[in-house]
Amino acid sequence: MAPDSITLLTTQDGTHTLFSEQYGVTYHSRYGAITESKHVFIEAGLRYKAVMDRCISILEAGFGTGLNALLTYVEAEKRGLEVKYTALERFPLGMDQVAVLNYARILGDDTLELVFRQMHESGWGTQQAFSPSFLLEKRLESLETFRVESKYDLIFFDAFAPQAQPELWQASVFSNLFDSLRPDGVLVTYCAQGAFKRTLKQVGFKVEALKGPPGKREMTRAWK
Repeated sequence: MAPDSITLLTTQDGTHTLFSEQYGVTYHSRYGAITESKHVFIEAGLRYKAVMDRCISILEAGFGTGLNALLTYVEAEKRGLEVKYTALERFPLGMDQVAVLNYARILGDDTLELVFRQMHESGWGTQQAFSPSFLLEKRLESLETFRVESKYDLIFFDAFAPQAQPELWQASVFSNLFDSLRPDGVLVTYCAQGAFKRTLKQVGFKVEALKGPPGKREMTRAWK
């Protein structure tokens, strides 16, 4: 993806997102980037699992801006969790694009600026510990080619919407993700389309519709 195909936007909660001209979609909700990520991935995903487990292995489908990883780091530090975070990304952002994102400032913690930058600068295919609570490994590969090497407790499915990248929403992809979860593992995503939920059920997931973030009536949580 060419750097000039991405445009910076400010969402309704004051936080930035990016617009991909190639796919015609934003990386986050225009109603609020941090608001959406906290609602879908932190509250419905990480906090849900943290009630039962202190050690949580997370797979993120779509590292993107790194916002979900940053919010997970903040939550893990606050709760004293031990999170192993694996993120898949096929088209990483350039550091010039990362530098303008305002997440650390909006979160009100200057120390997060360095953490956020180091997350993006960390090498691909290697693990980097950011604290005793957070271990990150980024993998430069797509969902279609991803092969399960370990089991996860939680999946953040944050790929572009089905109309933008339909190949990432096929049954074969979710069958692979289902196999990558431990028993009682959970997948959370902003998407609540009927066809998508039917696909989840087809490959074995149990599906729950939850209240969506601002601008969306529903989101989806599914478990093994």
